[in-house]
Amino acid sequence: MRYQLPQFIEYEPKIFGPFTFRQFVYVGIAGAACFIVYFVAPFYLFILSCIFLGGGALAFAFLKIGGKPLSIVVLNFLKFNISPRLYIWKKREKTQITIFKKEVKKENKRKEEEKEEELPLKIAERSQLKKLQTQIETKTK
Repeated sequence: MRYQLPQFIEYEPKIFGPFTFRQFVYVGIAGAACFIVYFVAPFYLFILSCIFLGGGALAFAFLKIGGKPLSIVVLNFLKFNISPRLYIWKKREKTQITIFKKEVKKENKRKEEEKEEELPLKIAERSQLKKLQTQIETKTK
């Protein structure tokens, strides 16, 4: 009988009681900072800093966004904002241009005919290969 084995399991072992090593470091650093602030700053500043440091440490230790720890999310955010960006512009093919003619008087018709004769270029229709290439590139599975 075949059993399916779970794969890609990410498990951090609990080292310090119910905490992993990373969680213990976050909470420990916040606790050490609060201990120092207790002796350096007035009491109301100590309480205020403990609330912010403790909240930040708990968020970094236990909060996950999209299955990733908050520390990874913050690092990715900083890396994205600091790193240079490369923008690639892909030129689209122009569609066929349609020309509408107005009815004009006979005098103006001669002038227009002369102008049309001066234009040697014709607009070709879009090739079938380009059309197929575009369809293949935009097709999703």
